[in-house]
Amino acid sequence: MDSIAKLLTSRDFLIAVLAAVSVAAIVFTFGAQLIVRSDLKDRIKRVAVEREKLRAEEMARLRGPQEGRGTARREDTRNYMKRVVERFSLQKAFVDENTIDSLARAGYRGQGPLTTFLFMRFATPIGVAAFALLYFLVLAPGDRPVYLNLAYGIGCGIVASYLPILLLRNQTQKRQQSIRRAWPDCLDLMLLCVEAGMSVEHAFKRVSKEIGQQSPQLAEELTLTTAELAFLEDRSRAYDNLGKRTGLDGVKSVMTALIQADRYGTSVGQALRVMAEEGREQRMMEAEKKAASLPPKLTVPLILFFLPVLFIVIISPALIKVFSSGVHM
Repeated sequence: MDSIAKLLTSRDFLIAVLAAVSVAAIVFTFGAQLIVRSDLKDRIKRVAVEREKLRAEEMARLRGPQEGRGTARREDTRNYMKRVVERFSLQKAFVDENTIDSLARAGYRGQGPLTTFLFMRFATPIGVAAFALLYFLVLAPGDRPVYLNLAYGIGCGIVASYLPILLLRNQTQKRQQSIRRAWPDCLDLMLLCVEAGMSVEHAFKRVSKEIGQQSPQLAEELTLTTAELAFLEDRSRAYDNLGKRTGLDGVKSVMTALIQADRYGTSVGQALRVMAEEGREQRMMEAEKKAASLPPKLTVPLILFFLPVLFIVIISPALIKVFSSGVHM
């Protein structure tokens, strides 16, 4: 026992043990670095494979409705519209730099909706003017002069020329209203996904699936943005396209923050957190604004419907008493 104790407490033995521990620590440190690097390479490979898979899925989803949607009758109708548009050069007459963006904000993308819109702008005033002339000149001429009936028919055609624009504007407002209502919740979900460790592409894909029940329009835009993030070289173009397609200031501000975060390397989660807080504050301000506008809106119904009934209820007992006392007299 004394020899073992002397061995354990000897100077040479302690030096040898410390040297062995140091060598083991050095070997473990370099080995762990190699293992982490190999794991990192595997993770990068898995991310690349998943990104290619995501790109293929989104491209197939975007192409699927376009490929399986048409029938022979629709193709004939579209070809007829296309021939009319090309024959009369309607694209030069009606299309400007904002037409395609306006159609995209209403949810219509591609050459087919553009051709249909141009054809409707050309055919609607002609059809309405022809029907109005038939009505005023043949069905109900009346005692009016012929030139006055012609003026009425042409006036109806001129008014009808704005009908496609009004319908497009109405569709755009409905779509923007749906996106505006669901956008704060979308930011909260996207913030949760990013802080959980997801990439921006996976966050957009996940949120597009979750937000679809609340706003299918926003889910469609997020899905298209996911596909653009997958195959566009510049990510800022995908963010900028989302802001242009929606046409909402709140969405544009968030996309600008994401572009700056991607360009300067700042935290995406921090940018989303700030924008989510601003979105919640803006939604609260809009709710307070609507609540503050209720008293002026209720003034007219109160005067027309509530006050007369209230006066009748208050005055009726007195009137009944007065008339009953007069009858007895």
